[in-house]
Amino acid sequence: MDIVVTVKEIRGKCPTYKVGDSFTLKAGYQLVSDSPVCMHGLAALMPYYNALRVSEPAQWGLEGKEDSSKAYIQCPDPFDCTNGGTVIFEISKQQS
Repeated sequence: MDIVVTVKEIRGKCPTYKVGDSFTLKAGYQLVSDSPVCMHGLAALMPYYNALRVSEPAQWGLEGKEDSSKAYIQCPDPFDCTNGGTVIFEISKQQS
């Protein structure tokens, strides 16, 4: 099972991502991306990526309001206090 991480929303200004950008974690450990990947975004994903491969987002309190099969996390950049941007990521499963 692969994990696809897509930029759903940006609050503020992110120097790395734009809405719609995505990357894939193949087999839970191979990062595949056609564009740069931000370490802050990866840090937010680290606690959940393996769990989300084998369980439902609701088990971790990450399920979407409209689609409970998708999980949502955000990067730790506090855009209200910085010149950066907080990125909201949508995480979905994909068969390998």
